[in-house]
Amino acid sequence: MFRGKNYKESAKLIDKQMQYEPKEAFDLVTKTSKAKFDETVELHVKLGVDSRHADQQVRGAIVLPHGTGKSIRVLVFCKEERVQEALDAGADYAGGMDLVQKIQGENWFEFDTVIASPDMMGTVGRLGKVLGPKGLMPSPKAGTVTPNIANAVKEAKAGKIEYRLDKTNIIHCPIGKVSFGADKLNENYEALIGAIIKAKPAAAKGQYIRSCVTASTMGPGVKIAVKV
Repeated sequence: MFRGKNYKESAKLIDKQMQYEPKEAFDLVTKTSKAKFDETVELHVKLGVDSRHADQQVRGAIVLPHGTGKSIRVLVFCKEERVQEALDAGADYAGGMDLVQKIQGENWFEFDTVIASPDMMGTVGRLGKVLGPKGLMPSPKAGTVTPNIANAVKEAKAGKIEYRLDKTNIIHCPIGKVSFGADKLNENYEALIGAIIKAKPAAAKGQYIRSCVTASTMGPGVKIAVKV
């Protein structure tokens, strides 16, 4: 794989075999960020579970202490009488069948998070095949199917993220921007890793967290020593 000059220079600062203390890892991530834009910092956590089994799923949501640094566009599915409530709470779009038709007819996806009131799930269910693969389908576990629309919108805007296993038993999550600095990134990391550890399924056997790596958008990965 071709690697650019900046990547190679950054990689020299990192010992690929070493697992760093979290704070040190985020120091390295910020130092090795060379891009001309404010890179997103991601966390990749490999778990010792099997996502094919229902009793070994790991999924949830958490509001990061310092948010993600990204401006989140929120779409709310609700009855007409609650549209204004959703908009007042900060939602970018709110509605019912009109939004379903817009998504289906125009292939419209100008949003990052979808929230729905429980009485709208029959309608929203029609979008399962298009929202599901994009990770946008509302879910009670993630707190995005809720009667408390206003609170859900505020949390989404404040930097609430959803974490869930992919098919390779890895959780991928953004935890902020390089401009946050190591301290804030570390606090966001502690909140997320704490939630993942707390969500350990009873059926999980052996070592739960197999590996944990952080990296900026264009930078090399840094291994983190996780204290469980």
